[in-house]
Amino acid sequence: MDKLILNKNPYQLLAAAAFVDLFILCVAWEWFISPLRPGGSWLILKGIPLLFAIPGIWKGKVYTMQWASMMILLFVTEGLVRIMESGANFWLALLETVLATTAFICLLIYLKPIKKEAKNLAKNNKESSS
Repeated sequence: MDKLILNKNPYQLLAAAAFVDLFILCVAWEWFISPLRPGGSWLILKGIPLLFAIPGIWKGKVYTMQWASMMILLFVTEGLVRIMESGANFWLALLETVLATTAFICLLIYLKPIKKEAKNLAKNNKESSS
């Protein structure tokens, strides 16, 4: 298990951890910490897209990381909107914003060299075919 974790890029690990933590936060927030309606609300389902992204991020799949980096912005937006609430919701929204922003930044940092390499490869292929 340690070798499996040590072979991963630290930004990949941070992004995966942020997605897992964000899923747990979303479920706990909407189920029992401070749901919109007593007894929980259907907003608990907002965490499902995070579950689809976690395996791909863990495996280092570039396509998954690309769409996940766009999807996570929805959670940043929700956190920023709900940060105007009071009490526990303020702190939960702040945590959601921090986790989502961390995931977004880690994904971008991880993907930057990959995108750069792809551009260089495309440029070299274009030059060699001319």
